[in-house]
Amino acid sequence: MLKEFKAFIAKGNVMDMAVGIIIGAAFTAIVKSLVDDLINPIIGLFTGGVDFTNNYVVLGGDGAAYDSLAAAREAGASVFAYGAFFMAVINFLIIAWVVFLLVKAVNRAKDAAAREEAAAPAAPAGPSELDVLLEIRDALKR
Repeated sequence: MLKEFKAFIAKGNVMDMAVGIIIGAAFTAIVKSLVDDLINPIIGLFTGGVDFTNNYVVLGGDGAAYDSLAAAREAGASVFAYGAFFMAVINFLIIAWVVFLLVKAVNRAKDAAAREEAAAPAAPAGPSELDVLLEIRDALKR
């Protein structure tokens, strides 16, 4: 059983997947920072700093008014936080767009590298095996 486990772990696709997950986690932090720290502030300039996060409706309950969604949740109120959901959807769309642009750029770079590799002149072909054998035969005849 231990040998089977070692064989499973040693397979390339398992190691590739593990590396992909680790790189993905690190990449998530970069993309989140890009969206939160660079893109959202620019969007905020055009939308007048609109933030829907604190838009919510208290469901049932006592009808008490809360200063923010965090205060309502802290008080234990049952809230329908449509604003937080809306902002999560907007952030997802922004992140998906940024990832799309990054993947597109990487694919372009790969295609350019493949084209350069294909366009590179092939190494001069040396004599074939038959040519070498014929030379040896001719040299032995002399």
